[in-house]
Amino acid sequence: MTDKSFPQPNADAIRLTDILRALSDPGRVKMLQVLADDSYHACTVDEFGLDITKSTLSHHFKTLREAGLTTVLIEGRHHRIALRRQELDERFPGLIDSLTSAAAVADVDSAR
Repeated sequence: MTDKSFPQPNADAIRLTDILRALSDPGRVKMLQVLADDSYHACTVDEFGLDITKSTLSHHFKTLREAGLTTVLIEGRHHRIALRRQELDERFPGLIDSLTSAAAVADVDSAR
């Protein structure tokens, strides 16, 4: 069940500019690529293979959630995050597939 204490926009309020702004950071693009498997992931640095602090990871989670890209599942003391693929595919058909394509991955890797 999604915890309503984590604000996220309704699907019809998600704006493309907010999504693109959220994905202007290569780390968040990498997170999107991990989340593209459509399952919930633990909110840990190791899960996403990033060399960042926990506070920076939390900032990235918040940025992705507020842009409408992700949703949070609370399981006791643990938080899990997932891509809102169905809603995003309905609102912006093909966007997620384009952003997670091999060409997009190569662009992110070369930017590092």
